[in-house]
Amino acid sequence: MEGVDARAPLLPSPFEEWFAARGWAPRPHQLELISRAQAGLSTLLIAPTGAGKTLAGFLPSLIELAPLKAEGSRRPHRLHTLYISPLKALTTDVARNLNTPASEMQLGVRIESRTGDTPPSKRQRQRAQPPDILLTTPEQLSLLIAS
Repeated sequence: MEGVDARAPLLPSPFEEWFAARGWAPRPHQLELISRAQAGLSTLLIAPTGAGKTLAGFLPSLIELAPLKAEGSRRPHRLHTLYISPLKALTTDVARNLNTPASEMQLGVRIESRTGDTPPSKRQRQRAQPPDILLTTPEQLSLLIAS
């Protein structure tokens, strides 16, 4: 990932504070991915296990969605980000790993998973009032589109 200044996009304060409260700093590849996403560029991120790839991939969406919290109940119910995983367990893990920082930063972002284990009532609600970020499997996406 070359050609984009990784320092250019400063993280919004809730994100900076969240990293700092843990004694962390955003990694260069995370900042560069934010910059490239904000510039509308497609990017392939290759990094070792534990390098924060999942968070890097979702930071641009979380940053874009965070200001919508102020709209409260007037906020439109629209799907912003769709994540498709081949494994139900991975879908569940990613949802949990995203909900933790989103909740701790009080972003007001709805992150939900949809797998074969999702109750029909929740599936109906997700269709009528989509979450901001939906994590699902190919099979469930097919069922969602067909319904």
